[in-house]
Amino acid sequence: MDNTNFTDELSLPYIFITGNSRSGTTMMMRVLDNHSAAHSINEPHFFEKLWSPGDAENKVTRSEAFDLFAKLFTGQRAGFFEPVAAHVHKYRDEIERLLETCGDGCSRLQVYARFMLYETRLAGKRIPCEKTPQNVFYIEEILTFFPNARIINMIRDPRAVMLSQKRKWKRKYLGADFITTKEMIRLRINYHPVTIAKLWNAAISAVQPYKDHERVYNLRFEDLIDSPETAAAELCAFLGLEFEAEMLQVPHAGSSSEADRKAEKGIKKNRSKSLLEKGLTPEEVKICRNICGRFMDQYGYEPMEVKSRPLAIAWQYMLFPVKLSLALLWNLNRMRSIGDTIKRRLKSS
Repeated sequence: MDNTNFTDELSLPYIFITGNSRSGTTMMMRVLDNHSAAHSINEPHFFEKLWSPGDAENKVTRSEAFDLFAKLFTGQRAGFFEPVAAHVHKYRDEIERLLETCGDGCSRLQVYARFMLYETRLAGKRIPCEKTPQNVFYIEEILTFFPNARIINMIRDPRAVMLSQKRKWKRKYLGADFITTKEMIRLRINYHPVTIAKLWNAAISAVQPYKDHERVYNLRFEDLIDSPETAAAELCAFLGLEFEAEMLQVPHAGSSSEADRKAEKGIKKNRSKSLLEKGLTPEEVKICRNICGRFMDQYGYEPMEVKSRPLAIAWQYMLFPVKLSLALLWNLNRMRSIGDTIKRRLKSS
C-alpha cells in the first residue's frame, strides 16, 4: 500500500474518541482497534500539547515538522512518557520520507493527519482512530478541520470516575510499569474530589452543544459494559462500519482497582462492591453530587444516600485551592498554550 499519498488528508475519514479521563476511552479504543478497518492512535495530545489556535493555518519549517513527527512517532510507538531523544533515531528514515511529501511546507494539522494516516496504512487499515480524552474540549476544531471525522464521546458515572482517579496512581503496581515515579506523584497531586467533579462537569458541558450533532455520538460507559454487543453494533452503524464480533475481545487491562490480566479477553462487567466499599468516602460522594447533580440526573446516574460529615466537606473545599495550584504547576509542561487550555476548562465548568 502507498504510505505517502496524502491528497486532501484532512478530508479523509477519522474517528476521534473523547471524554473525561477514566470514562472508558481506552476500552473504546481497544474495541475499535479490533475492527478490521480502524487503527488506534493512543493519546498524542495533539490539540493540547502540540498545537494552539494560532497554529491553524501557519506552515511549519522542515525542522519544526521533523520535531513534531518525532514526538508523534515516539508517543505512539515507544510510549507517552518516553523521551524523544532516546528513540528518534529509530524513526528518522520514515520521518524523512514523510517530510518529502510536504512540498513547500505543511501546517501542524497536516503533519498530525499524515502521521495518523501513515501509521494506519502501515497497519493495513484505512481509518485512524485517535484517542485523547481531553479532545472533548476541542470538538469544534475537530469537526471543522476534519470534515468527515466522527467523534465518540464517552460518559461515565462521575463517582466511578472519581474513584478511578483517586486510585490511578496505583496503576504502576497493577500492570502499568511504564508509569514513572514522577508521574505517580503528579497523579496523586492531581486528585482532589472538587477538582475531579469540576473537570467531569467541564467535560460534559463541553459536549452539550454537540449532543445532537450528526457526527458526534455520546455513549455511556455503563451501557457498553451492560450490553456490549448492542452498544458496539449501534456504534458501528453510526460509524458506517459492519459490526464484527471480534471487536469485543479486549484484554482485561487498565483498571485502577485490579491487576491487568491481558490474557483474559472480553468486556468485563463491574464487580458488585459499592463505590464506598471500593474506596470513596461519604464526603467525596456528597461533593460529587453537589457539583455534578444536574448532569448526573440528565444521564441517569441516581443519587446515593450517605451520611457525610459537614466539617470534613468544609475541609475539602478549603484544601481545594492549594491542591489546584499544585496540580497546575505539575501540569504546565503538558500544555502548549496554558491560557487557552485553562480557558477551555473554565468556560465549560
